[in-house]
Parts: sequence; structure tokens; C-alpha cells
Amino acid sequence: MDVTQYLFSPTGGTARAAGFLAAALAGPDGRVETVDLCDAACDFSQVKQKAGALAVIAAPAYGGRAPALAVQRLAMVRGGGAPAVVLAAYGGRAFEDTLAELADAAGAAGFCVKAGVAALAEHSIAREIAAGRPDAQDKAQLEEFARRIRAKLDDGGAQAPAIPGGRPYKTRMVRGMVPAPGAACVRCGVCAARCPAGAIDRADPARVDAAACISCMRCIAVCPHGAREGDAESLAAITAMLRRAYTFRKENELFL
Repeated sequence: MDVTQYLFSPTGGTARAAGFLAAALAGPDGRVETVDLCDAACDFSQVKQKAGALAVIAAPAYGGRAPALAVQRLAMVRGGGAPAVVLAAYGGRAFEDTLAELADAAGAAGFCVKAGVAALAEHSIAREIAAGRPDAQDKAQLEEFARRIRAKLDDGGAQAPAIPGGRPYKTRMVRGMVPAPGAACVRCGVCAARCPAGAIDRADPARVDAAACISCMRCIAVCPHGAREGDAESLAAITAMLRRAYTFRKENELFL
């Protein structure tokens, strides 16, 4: 089975979880292709789902919602009625309405959602929360989810999955942490080139459009010099809040 991944994964955790699932769904004879929903330069209106392939549509939970950029870009894709699995990655607190919003966006783009997955991934801001996830245990669980999803598809897959989440969705949280360059910044421009929102000035990476920044932390993740950082006080407050929410190991969930 060929699989096309539609990934919004600024710091890589969502991509790892979706990659485990997609590879297992494709099997040894299938191919996995990727459409990067973080690519600000891509014209997504020209993206058409490959006939006969399964779509895996994955994004992280941002305050219990799907990232607005991911939803906007997915809306431009032509799904063509292809079967799809939606995956919401979250850093240990809760995914809330993320999976429902992704499923609705996928349906609006012409995909037919057959299953939903909530997967754990290291938190993009407070990296100590769910650190190292998805891990080997998660990989094995996602591979088992893939087996069950394939069984449903092979059996006709007519039943709509019971995707959890509220409608209307919860109010979006304001993403207030805007990373800034430190003394180690050499203005190489990697952060500006890879910012999903185009919020960093390419001519002067020290300048950031705070209104456009979505606090995805990709600039921190991709900086080759470790030169970008968030506000220390805000990071401490977020980490303390998440420690209270992530008091035990949470497991991935499958919705068929």
C-alpha cells in the first residue's frame, strides 16, 4: 500500500510518530511519500492526492487545537476521496479538539477519514515533558494500530470512526513565546528559511514578526548554532504547568 504523509511537524516529534504509523501501513512493498505542510513556499493548491494511496494527515496539538497554518494549507489540497488516517501528536497534557479539527479539515479537503490516532511526542517547548517520545514502546503500539487500520480498510472500512473532540472547537490560545537570537547567532538564515509562518526576516534573522509567529519552536530546533531561545521565565512557567498535567506515562490511542 502506498502512503502519502501530510505533515505539519515543526520540531520533528509529530513526523516521528506519523512515520512509524505510515511505514507500518505501507508495509514492505509500499512507498511512503511526504508533503511538508510546514513549507511556506509550497503552493498547496497544486497538491493532488495520488490515486490508490492512503493519506496520513498529522499535526501537533497547540493548546488543544490543530495549528491554524496546517488547517489552512490542508484545505488547499485536493484529496479526491482518498482514504485517510488523521494523527494528532501531543506533549502529554491533552489533545482535546485537535483530532476532530484535523478530521474535519481532511473531510473538507476531499479525504475520507477512516481512523484517528492520538500519539505522544516530546513537548516542543518544555522538552523534558514526554522526553524521548515516541519511543520504542510507542513504535510497537503504532505498528499495532497500523495492523488494525489495515484490517478495517481490507474489510471495506465503511464505518465512520468515532473521533473525539468538541464542536465548536475550544477557543485558540494565544501563543505568546517568540524565540529570539542570542549571542551565538551568526545570521546564517537557516531559521528564516525554515520558519513555517515566514515570521523571521531573511535579511536580518534577529527581526521577528511577533504577530505572525506561531510559537512552533522550529527556529530553535533547526538552528545549527543553538543560538535561538525562548523567554526563560515563560518557559519555566509552562514547564511547571505541564509537570502537573503529565504525572504518569500516557499511551497512544486509536479511534476506528
